[in-house]
Amino acid sequence: MIIKLTSIGNSTGLLLPKKALERLGVKTGDSIYLAGTPDGYEMVPCDAEFRRQIKIARNGMHRYRNALRELAK
Repeated sequence: MIIKLTSIGNSTGLLLPKKALERLGVKTGDSIYLAGTPDGYEMVPCDAEFRRQIKIARNGMHRYRNALRELAK
């Protein structure tokens, strides 16, 4: 599916087709999380549980940053 970027005021946006919205399980006004992956980006619905999990992951990465840095070597 190819999606064209559109000017929206002073910003740039993209309009998702109805099929894509249905597949993501989102509707107008919902939030989605854009995550960088090795292959590009992934969009996932962003609900309260997902936000909680992201917060926990970020806290863990911050708390154990030195250990993670050593493991990455």
